[in-house]
Parts: sequence; structure tokens; C-alpha cells
Amino acid sequence: MSMGRRPTEQQPDLWVPTTELPRSPGHAFYDKLNHLLDEAGFDRHVEDLCQPHYADSVGRESIPPGVYFRMLLVGYFEALDSQRGIAWRCADSLSLRAFLGVPLNEATPDHSSLTKIRQRLPLEVHQQVFVFVLRLARDKGLLRGKTVAVDATTLEANAAMKTIARKDTGEDWKEYLKRLLAEKGVDNPTDEEVRRFDKNRPKKVSNQEWESPTDPDSRIAKMKDGTTHLAYKAEHVVDLDSEFVLAATVHPADQADSATLVDSILSAQVNLVLAGSDQEIEEAVADKGYHKAQTLAECEEWDTRTYIPEPKRKKSKWQGKPASWRKATMANRRRVKGARGKRLQKKRSELVERSFAHVCETGAGRRAWLRGQENVGKRYAVQVAAHNLALVMRKLFGVGKPRTLQGSGGLPVWLAWVLDGLSGLWAGPGGGRWLARRTGTTVGGGGPPAPRKRPFSTGC
Repeated sequence: MSMGRRPTEQQPDLWVPTTELPRSPGHAFYDKLNHLLDEAGFDRHVEDLCQPHYADSVGRESIPPGVYFRMLLVGYFEALDSQRGIAWRCADSLSLRAFLGVPLNEATPDHSSLTKIRQRLPLEVHQQVFVFVLRLARDKGLLRGKTVAVDATTLEANAAMKTIARKDTGEDWKEYLKRLLAEKGVDNPTDEEVRRFDKNRPKKVSNQEWESPTDPDSRIAKMKDGTTHLAYKAEHVVDLDSEFVLAATVHPADQADSATLVDSILSAQVNLVLAGSDQEIEEAVADKGYHKAQTLAECEEWDTRTYIPEPKRKKSKWQGKPASWRKATMANRRRVKGARGKRLQKKRSELVERSFAHVCETGAGRRAWLRGQENVGKRYAVQVAAHNLALVMRKLFGVGKPRTLQGSGGLPVWLAWVLDGLSGLWAGPGGGRWLARRTGTTVGGGGPPAPRKRPFSTGC
């Protein structure tokens, strides 16, 4: 047989029969996900939501809304944080083409098309897609909502600290330093003198004095790793019984946690009602950063019991303050010290951090490549909706992401290991010791091996 050689130049065929086009066998995860969305009427639902924002019988037809939202879901499942990456991945993969419903003789949507559709559709439409996934979970009997946990994290904005400017004078950082040097009598300083002066002076940058010209909605904040960036604050309200995120809101990064707690709980309650659930949120769990007497009293007014630890501070003085503030603080302190309060705190730290790990780390949502709070909120709402959809898939089918085996999905691998070990037993006298090392059982002992512990708390 002669060796084949790859041609340096290829002349495309003029006519290509459709029967000769390459066909993808599909991806088991995306096929099952498409079946789940089709069963719930996803495409018709989003088309009805988007219809008021398009003109009838004017111009060419747009990209179907179902394709647009599916591409955003692909960004979560494939850990792609940019629209360019999503567009390239969908154009390159035959299985994703099948998931989107784009035939081979048509081009997949470009990243600029995603931008145009996002600009056309308001934030409310993206939030309705988030509610659709919650309704799907409720129809499957998976949604609860009695006890929720609230926590927040930071999202890095698409703006650099070196571009910030003063609000009063419009000076950038370098011009500001030169003015300070001029006030000290140093005229026309060199770049080296400016850097040395900036290195030795105490730095304190305030959001009241500085802003980003490219993204005015972003705020200067300290990230999880201790670095300082322009950022947003994303807040999750997680159902402690079912692990679903009931609300995911994006706020300016300089807003205190206690100032957004009540609004986030009310948003979660509204989403539950829109999803068709009659469950009322009765308990809210958060960390000590959310503790504030006024906030606790507002939660009591909405018939929501709080379990929020009290930070170490000076003894409160209640003179001149409403009696409801003290009553709510004392009741919250009593609940936190109880056994149930400790159990809820432990569960909160596990499940809420897990949702952030899925959405921001393995889902590539930590870095925002869009500018403006509304645009970041649109992308993040669908990102968390994809997380909830993955949770539905994991609870129903045992697999929550296309590249992982979770739950019962790992059973075939375990059986393969056992059969491989049995083949070692048949092969010779040393096979029993080999099986014991692979499965963790003793030679000749009965019963199945102990289940292997998953390496990551996120379930990935």
C-alpha cells in the first residue's frame, strides 16, 4: 500500500451532495439536554418573549432566539468566557451544531451577532429565561425554596485600574501624580521620578473620587485573591434543600452586603412565584457580613427568620433606635446559637460556595468581558440559568456537564475496574493482591468496595 500525501492546495468542489456531507453522531449530554428543552417548549417560549423586540415582516429574519440562548449555555458548559470563544467553538464542533440546530450548509452565528441580539433584548428577557429553568425544575419536582442561603462574590470587570480617572478633574493616574509632585516643587518630573514617588507614597483610591471612563458602572474592589481590580458584585440566593440558585443579581462592587440582602431575598421570592411555586421563603442564612440591625428588622417584617452570625463589635446602644431593631437582633442571636443555626451555617458554606465554584470557576464566569452593569447582568443571568439546568440534568440523569461523570454516571467505570480485577484473579495467584489494591478490599473478603471519594467538592 502506498503512502498517502496531503495536498498543499485543494480545489473545492462545485457541487457537493448533501448525502456526502459529514454528519456528527452527536454528544450524549447535549442530545439529552436538547430533548429536555424541547419537552419543556424552550424555543417557543423564548420566541414569544423576544417577539415584542422585533419588527414583523421588515428586513431579513434574525437568528432564532433559541440559538442565541443555547450559545450562551454552551459558554457555561464548555468553560468559555468570551463571545468570540463561544462562536469559534460552535463553528468548529459538529455536535454543537446539532445542539444549536444549525445545518452544515449554513454558518453558525458570529460573535458580533451575539452582541447585536444582546443589545436588542433587555435584561428582563434574560431573567425570564432564568425563571424558565426554575419552572422546569419545579415541574420535575426538584424545587423547594423554604430555606435559602445568601452570599456574594466579586466579578472582575472589563476595565483596567491604570485607566481610572478622577471625577472632579478628569486626570488619569499619571497626571494626578505629576500634579502632586508639582505641588511639592518638582517641575517636569521624569517617568522614573513619578514611579519612585508613587511607590513610596501611601496609596488610597476611593470610589467617591475615581472611576473608570471605559466602564463607569464598575467599582474599585478587592478580589478573592487579595488583588485590587475594577469589579462587580454578584449575589446568589441558594435553596438549601435543592441547591438551585433562586436569584442571581449583579450589583456595584462597593455596595455593602447588608444593603442588598432584602432585595435579593425578595427577588428570589418573585422568581419562585413566576416559576409556579407557592412556597414562601421562611428562613434566610448568611455570613456575618450581612449582619445589621435594620436589615434584620426588615427581614422580620417580611416574615423571614434570619440566621446571621453577629461580628465582634462594641456593645450596641439602642437609645433612639426603633424597638423592632433590638427585637430582631436578639431573636437572630438566639437562633444562631442553637443547633439548627449551626447546621444551617455549615450547609450554607458548602452549597453557596459550590454554586460560585460552578458558575465562576469551572463555568468561566469570574471575568466579565462586557461593560456596563446591565450587560454583565444579562450574561450572568443566563450563566446561572445554565448552572441550574446542569443541576436538573445531574439530578435526573446523573451527568451535569458534558466532560464529567457524576453520581450514577461513574458506575460503568467502577464495574470495568472490578471486571479488570477479576481477570487478574484468573490470570494468576498475584491477581488477588492486585484486586485488593485497585478496589480497596481484602483478598477473600465479601461485599463491595467502599465508594471512592470525589476529589472536588463541586462535583466536577
